[in-house]
Amino acid sequence: MNRSRNLAMVVGGAGVLLAFLAALVWRPDGAAAIAQPTTSGSFVGVATCGGTTCHGRSEADGPIVRQDELMIWQDESSPSGAHSRAWRVLAEPRSRAIAQRLGIGEATTAPMCLGCHATPAPSGARGGRFQLSDGVGCESCHGPASGWLSSHYAVGATHANNVSRGLVPLDQPKARAAACLDCHFGSADQGQFVTHRIMAAGHPRIAFELDLFTTLQQHHNTDKDYLQRKRRPNGVETWAVGQAMALERSLGLFVNPARGTEGIYPEFYFFDCHTCHRRISDNPNFEPTAVPNPGRPIPIGMPAYNDENMIMLSAAARVVAPQLAQRFDRDSRNFHAALAKDRASAVAAAGTLRDTVRALGNAFDGGAFSREATFAIVDSITSEAISPRFTDYAGSVQAVMATDTLLSALVASGYINDRTADSIRADVNGAYRAVRDPNTYQPREFRASLGRAAAAIRRLR
Repeated sequence: MNRSRNLAMVVGGAGVLLAFLAALVWRPDGAAAIAQPTTSGSFVGVATCGGTTCHGRSEADGPIVRQDELMIWQDESSPSGAHSRAWRVLAEPRSRAIAQRLGIGEATTAPMCLGCHATPAPSGARGGRFQLSDGVGCESCHGPASGWLSSHYAVGATHANNVSRGLVPLDQPKARAAACLDCHFGSADQGQFVTHRIMAAGHPRIAFELDLFTTLQQHHNTDKDYLQRKRRPNGVETWAVGQAMALERSLGLFVNPARGTEGIYPEFYFFDCHTCHRRISDNPNFEPTAVPNPGRPIPIGMPAYNDENMIMLSAAARVVAPQLAQRFDRDSRNFHAALAKDRASAVAAAGTLRDTVRALGNAFDGGAFSREATFAIVDSITSEAISPRFTDYAGSVQAVMATDTLLSALVASGYINDRTADSIRADVNGAYRAVRDPNTYQPREFRASLGRAAAAIRRLR
């Protein structure tokens, strides 16, 4: 089973894989504007990129780039086409039902939805060929093209020159993570933040892992020309940077008073769904399903902050940035403990933890992720220091996606061959099956399954 199908298994079907993961958006003021881009310029629309001399060919026979990128973007049978389906999915029965419950009118025109299900172009910055119905188009990720459109196909064009004109440098993990997180995790901008209300209305939970999602959406070849123009990609670095930036984003949104609270309650988006959504019973013989978590010093019965990225960062820091690992674990525990006190204490602890996370992200960015480091991170994820923290579904999903990513990175770097990796896939797939349904998740069984996958990888060390 390949990575695309495994992720589809986790998040609920390849047909809506990335389109439905893009967050529906809530504007508390009810205004009709959608998220403002961080890059200035106007949006020229997907059609502008679709010529056969540009990115609209039916075969990947371009002399420098593939030139069939739009065909990949439109692929109806693959997760790689999910961005192009993002707007259309709003007309489907599930989306219409969500919109009805939220009282926002038609999902296809609701600002709450368009911030992520379409390219977020302000009405005054839309060129003549721009269409919301294109969904998440080229410029959602690459930035509004008016400044760099002509320069990027000019004779002698350079990537650096295009970036200076407004092209988003997606070859850099930090820039890519920042772009992806806006919809796949949430942003402070109006129109790009999922809430507990929206999930309660039926929207899927947010799930994100930068390297795995990068693989699903890749529409370029990492060939000699690519390496001459851009940096060499490293899947482990991308994974680690993505984990750090996801947690930094989460903490930044949590401390934002407009995002961290909802009425008299905290905004439950930030908390692990399954610390509340558990089976309950008045039967005197009923056994609670909660498992003690050594990483969360909080009172029993209290919702836990979603710490899936904290667990992964703790595992990575032990290997890549040991000078920060103890500080990170201390600040993580202090943040969990502060949540049991009051919001002021939690906000202060979140700020301290965020500073440490930012330092970790800087340590990961451009870091040396060697063969030995990659194997060591796999060991760290399943070590006695980390694996007891896989007590809830979200953290366990991150763990199996990380193991999958690290295995693929070993193949991509030539450290192990495809045949050897395929022999390990059965164990990885077993771990995926353990997290297929959050309602039947069993943490002890998951840890055993993940441990077998890690042991199979460890034998190659």
